Amino acid sequence: MKPIVDKDTCIACGLCPSICPECFDMQDDGKAGAIVEDVPDGSEDSAKEAEESCPVDAITIEE
Repeated sequence: MKPIVDKDTCIACGLCPSICPECFDMQDDGKAGAIVEDVPDGSEDSAKEAEESCPVDAITIEE
């Protein structure tokens, strides 16, 4: 599973790193970003929750 953040869509709400800090953080540009290439074992559910919770659908978790 690969976490992806669409920077053009992201509104920098900070929700994804609060839900899944193993995969996302707020970056220097003020937007969220994926910090791993692949979702770590045991973080799959929180990564999917971050994807589903994003208010502007900027997150994709590729299977």
